[in-house]
Amino acid sequence: MSELDAAWSALHAAAERAGARRIAGLFDEEPARLDRLTLSAAGLTLDLSKQPWSLNDFQTALDLARTAGVEAARQRLYAGETVNRSENRAVLHMALRAPKGASYSAQGAPVSADVDETREKIRVFADQVRSGALKGATGRPFKTILHIGIGGSDLGPRLIWEGLKPLDPQIDLRFAANVDPAELAEAIVGLDPAETLVVTVSKTFTTLETLTNAETARAWLREALGQGADAHLVAVSAAPERAQAFGVPANQVFAFWDWVGGRYSLWSAVGLSCAVALGFDRFERLLAGAAAMDDHFASAPLEANAPVVLALAHVFNRNGLGRSIRAVVPYAQRLRLLAPFLQQLEMESNGKRVDAHGQPVKHDTAASVFGDAGTNGQHAFFQLLHQGTDIIPVDIVAVREASEGDPAAQRKLLANAIAQAEALLVGRTEADVRKELEAKGLSAAEIDELAPQRTFPGDRPTSFILLERLDPEALGALIALYEHKTFVEGVLWEINSFDQWGVELGKTLATRVLSELEGGSPGAHDASTAALIAKLKS
Repeated sequence: MSELDAAWSALHAAAERAGARRIAGLFDEEPARLDRLTLSAAGLTLDLSKQPWSLNDFQTALDLARTAGVEAARQRLYAGETVNRSENRAVLHMALRAPKGASYSAQGAPVSADVDETREKIRVFADQVRSGALKGATGRPFKTILHIGIGGSDLGPRLIWEGLKPLDPQIDLRFAANVDPAELAEAIVGLDPAETLVVTVSKTFTTLETLTNAETARAWLREALGQGADAHLVAVSAAPERAQAFGVPANQVFAFWDWVGGRYSLWSAVGLSCAVALGFDRFERLLAGAAAMDDHFASAPLEANAPVVLALAHVFNRNGLGRSIRAVVPYAQRLRLLAPFLQQLEMESNGKRVDAHGQPVKHDTAASVFGDAGTNGQHAFFQLLHQGTDIIPVDIVAVREASEGDPAAQRKLLANAIAQAEALLVGRTEADVRKELEAKGLSAAEIDELAPQRTFPGDRPTSFILLERLDPEALGALIALYEHKTFVEGVLWEINSFDQWGVELGKTLATRVLSELEGGSPGAHDASTAALIAKLKS
């Protein structure tokens, strides 16, 4: 047995012991538990004491991380080595948010100067739009940005905008991602083309959904503005020649490099729409928050490293205890898109069945992620969390200070966040329920029927992440926390977290089916697919 296999076996043995005891009892057995499992990083506080591991189990998980080479992999990541082997690329989203004058290199080639240059171009463009110095074809200032992208070119900017947008923004920001024409129609309703910038984000400028929406938006602009419409077009792409051929002025095409994966790209010019709509100073603060988490991840020892410990908690549940689903519940309405964002970040990065060498994986990989904002989720899927047949670990994200509104309502929100974590931990015994029902005067038969239904098993693990306030720095740090956590999990599972070949097959087949729906020759399909195509063509 290899050293790594032995480390995994030790983790599984620790998890088996953990499954035979209750988490709540560990607080009495381990006086140092809360201190050891509470971490601070880049302004965030993480409480992982309600996870099922004992402190000895935690040490076993740390041993696994060391044996798997997390520290060496982290060093290769920051050094710009080829960590995305299947596409022969470095992965350097950290360079995008590093302070000006940093010295990152991708596969030996310096990149920080290009990043600084593009960031300055973003700043100038944002300032010109916001000040009114840059005007539309009719001489009127821009009041709205229509952001067109999909996947990482959409989810990250949407999360930033929802999290930080002013209540009454100077410049509004709308999004269209889905090729379903309803989304773009809804996005442009009520907009004046003369006051609208259309920002198209596509790494290759060939993505079907994005180009379909961009072509429709361009036609909408040209119908209203004629020859001057193309001045309203902006592009973010690693294929500037395609963007210019589309009609985007050369000085309104922003760089995007191949060492930036789409789901890690919001820190680049992919975030241009947010930089304009929020103001560049707030966008820079977002970058600074992420950079602070980068510094923490790069330097903190594993036992005090927030992304590492969060990853180990998830792996302990996923692999040690066989829990294939995780809920993410931000107790902040502005963070309601966090779960969809993490679905792409984690499930696209780590939803792999072969390792980085093309061999079948030895361990189960990414958990399925779902969630919604608290307290809304309490009136939807929390029934399943508390009393369902599956134990589903939960990440609870809370914010101490409200960004706006009634402080009393914020206290109620925080009370719910804390109480739900406690309720998931301790549950409610049937004996306690029976006493309550007896006190209410119910008969023995009624108690026998109702008591099991009102019993909560508890022992449901949570990770509690606290932000002091939902400002740009905290949001940047939170997103970077999950990015690095996803990387650590990929190292443990020995997979490439930075390719996404699983996205390609359906898109390739869709092109073939589209050709047939538009009158092309029939192709070879299974009977069900052929029947569906025939029905649609009829």
